[in-house]
Amino acid sequence: MMLEFGTDGVRGPVGSFTRPWVVALGWAAADVVGPGTFIIGRDTRAYGPDIATWLSEGLRSGGCDVVDLGVAPTPAVAWAAARAGAPAAMVSASHNPWTDNGVKVFAPGGLKLDDLTEQRVSQRLAERLAGAPDDATSGGPDGASTAGVGAGVDDAGALRESTLADYVDHVVGSLDGRNLSGLSVVLDCANGAATDLAPAVFDRLGASVTVMHAAPDGRNINAGCGSTHMDDVRAAVVASGADLGLALDGDADRVLAVDATGAIVDGDQIIAMLALDRFSRGALPGDAVVVTVMSNLGLRLAMADAGIAVVETPVGDRHCLAALELHGLVLGGEQSGHVILRDLATTGDGTLSGVHLADVMARTGTSLADLARNAMTRLPQVLLNVEVHAERSVVMDAIADEVAVQQAILGNTGRILVRPSGTEPLVRVMVEAPDAEVASSVAAHLAEVIVAVASGGN
Repeated sequence: MMLEFGTDGVRGPVGSFTRPWVVALGWAAADVVGPGTFIIGRDTRAYGPDIATWLSEGLRSGGCDVVDLGVAPTPAVAWAAARAGAPAAMVSASHNPWTDNGVKVFAPGGLKLDDLTEQRVSQRLAERLAGAPDDATSGGPDGASTAGVGAGVDDAGALRESTLADYVDHVVGSLDGRNLSGLSVVLDCANGAATDLAPAVFDRLGASVTVMHAAPDGRNINAGCGSTHMDDVRAAVVASGADLGLALDGDADRVLAVDATGAIVDGDQIIAMLALDRFSRGALPGDAVVVTVMSNLGLRLAMADAGIAVVETPVGDRHCLAALELHGLVLGGEQSGHVILRDLATTGDGTLSGVHLADVMARTGTSLADLARNAMTRLPQVLLNVEVHAERSVVMDAIADEVAVQQAILGNTGRILVRPSGTEPLVRVMVEAPDAEVASSVAAHLAEVIVAVASGGN
């Protein structure tokens, strides 16, 4: 399998991350994004220490010094890079199972790489692998080591501890002296990178915290837990009578919430609540938020009603960040729970976002259910993946008129998004409408049209 940069770095089955490939990636990143000091971190996957070791080898062969934070959330790594003005890399496959892994690379200052820089890294990586100098690829196994948990480089001891303690101080301090006393929170750490840090933050802020899925063993990251598996945290919130549940993913750059009734509160709703709160306090520069094309139409309608503009980007939190930078805005993100508070972070930060959501509850004395209900009404959203092996650009052109017809029928109260997958032979159909049956009917109709066009029918 040939690994390539996607919407959030490089990601794939762990066996694809061979020592020669990872060392070459490190060298290419150093060549394009370096020189100087490179900060790296990893989540709790079994092969993370090996990949971090090989990545460090490559970075050093490219002339960089390496500060390894060991297990650390992606936002903590990015924050450390921003503070130091240094580039960084995170070894993680985010919300994927432990059998996958990945590498995210950050530019100096903790910002994710833009498309052009990623292309340059990919080009230098390919050139390095084609040349395959002995000092970059010799030694070690061709496949992922089976050494598993415990292998890897020294985590820099005191430096690691002080850096992560400073990150906790930063998140706690972002409330400007306020606290969360009186709030009861269930925190699902997904057996991931924030297992230690996230509970420490909420403890420091005075919340009553129940912690779950905080015993990583290298293989249980995201396993039936975290932001992609919400059943446990929902049940725990209801059973304990907690005010709020928060579920992180494996590298803690995203968060979803649960209200006291057990209902899930997604990223769109979190963005809406934070936007309205900031807008009311004059703390939303530009009176605008940034969302992706996948964000619910209900969010857009709610923001329009409140007088808040919406800037739309392609899927991927790095596109949101780029738009925030371009327009001088501070709040944006994705329905999946990547929420970016740009005045406080350079990437999505699940712990930070959860803290600020809880802060709105504490300051207003309002339940999460009421805040979410008052912030926006989620329109029914139907998603269908249609397998297409024909040329997808031709299919997209052929169905454009029918998509326009269906959008005209829905009018301003509905929305259609049809787009080809960037990684699979699929065309993705999303339909939103006030009525779930209408959304399902339109989506099914468009899927049939796509199949007919792709197979040569009319």
